[in-house]
Amino acid sequence: MEDVCEGKDFSFPKEEEKILHLWESIQAFKTQLERTAHLPEYVFYDGPPFATGLPHYGHILAGTIKDVVTRYQSMNGHHVTRRFGWDCHGLPVEHEIDKKLGIKSRDDVLAMGIDRYNEECRSIVTTYVKEWEEVVNRTGRWIDFRNDYKTMDPQFMEVIWWVFAQLYDKGLVYRGFKVMPYSTGCKTPLSNFETGLNYKNVSDPAIMVSFPIVGDPDNAALVAWTTTPWTLPSNLALCVNSDLQYVKVREKVTGAVFIVAESRLSELPIKKAKEDGLVVSMKKLSVSSSENKGVIIDKVQKTKGIDSYELLQKFSGSSLVGIKYKPIFDYFSEFAESAFCVVADNYVTDDSGTGVVHCAPAFGEDDYRVCVAAGIIKKDEDLVVAVDSDGRFTKKILDFSGRYVKDADKDIINFLKEKGRLINLGNITHSYPFCWRSDTPLIYKAVPSWFVAVEKIKDQLLECNKQTYWVPDYVKDKRFHNWLENARDWAVSRVGFGELLSYMD
Repeated sequence: MEDVCEGKDFSFPKEEEKILHLWESIQAFKTQLERTAHLPEYVFYDGPPFATGLPHYGHILAGTIKDVVTRYQSMNGHHVTRRFGWDCHGLPVEHEIDKKLGIKSRDDVLAMGIDRYNEECRSIVTTYVKEWEEVVNRTGRWIDFRNDYKTMDPQFMEVIWWVFAQLYDKGLVYRGFKVMPYSTGCKTPLSNFETGLNYKNVSDPAIMVSFPIVGDPDNAALVAWTTTPWTLPSNLALCVNSDLQYVKVREKVTGAVFIVAESRLSELPIKKAKEDGLVVSMKKLSVSSSENKGVIIDKVQKTKGIDSYELLQKFSGSSLVGIKYKPIFDYFSEFAESAFCVVADNYVTDDSGTGVVHCAPAFGEDDYRVCVAAGIIKKDEDLVVAVDSDGRFTKKILDFSGRYVKDADKDIINFLKEKGRLINLGNITHSYPFCWRSDTPLIYKAVPSWFVAVEKIKDQLLECNKQTYWVPDYVKDKRFHNWLENARDWAVSRVGFGELLSYMD
């Protein structure tokens, strides 16, 4: 046995390399597999990385943990085959090809030809295979690169389709919509993790819009606040909180009557009457009380001697539910019978805005949920999404057709002014998500998706979790149990355009 080298001349990296050369010379991994071939199988699945980028610390850490587990099982008398794999589908591959070929839209892909687009994608999925093999081997991990698998292999895709067919035959698959963070630059929804990668401080319009109530004796209008004017053409409902108190007030200068949450009255603007030839201007009302800040005083508020708002009525949010209002646009008149009414949900708060939230179910997760619950739209039927994959209004939105939604904000605000529906115009600086690949602002958008009906089998999943051995054990009764308790139906088609079509090629 060689003497152990000590002192300043000892090098861990060099010693590691000696061990790696030894393993290679005796074909240690191959020999272990041959000697354990007759032993019970220990099944190991390695989630494949994309080969369009180089390995990083996260890959190395996860790979080391996997290597520890498989070595341990081999030492405990199991035959453990370990095949490396490559994820060939999805956004990372498509995004690289889009940059390479200057592809900007879905029409560019169709003009190029789906078959050619797919071939371009296939051509780069193994770009960094050599670098991956060098890094993984250098970490000392035993895994088979020669007998690897790729998700674009027909055999692999057929297995996925078989699994999906089993779920479908059991009545656990349906088609619906899911509102997701959507990249108009990459033309695909992103995961919540991806959404959090690129936030920026930006300035957006913050406007108050009036929605006149049908048949109200005082001609009152509900006032909603939004930072996304581009969603207003798709408005189908207004949402309040049943537990909040609301007030009906009359502006003394103009006579306009508004309904907002009592605690948000201070956010309403006021008209300042002409004084000494001054023009009409906008000013925020300041409501205060030494005993209860933010609560309306039951008397006419004065600002520089000019009347502000007169309290007409107080009532709970629940009393507003079902009230019909006049929509701003007539693009969705086919929904008139069930839509353009007030609904209620606890997601509406009084810490911002007016206590009245405008709902466009195609562009908000809560909007979609409350509109489905109220019967305004149906979960299992097609939802009209009036924005295309490039983030432009469709022909249904006649006045702004073809406009990119963010660019259309100013035009929509001018439209509101002309119609007399704009109550206040301001700006807000806030942290907003951008696509980490294309650096374009994300929007929340409903996309057609295939769902696995997880909620149908939730009890079965919870029972299976009880029979599963977890390490560490607290994951069983805490983290994973809690996750299953709150599990929703799983949207399995969060994929890019090319990925969907690759199965058809």
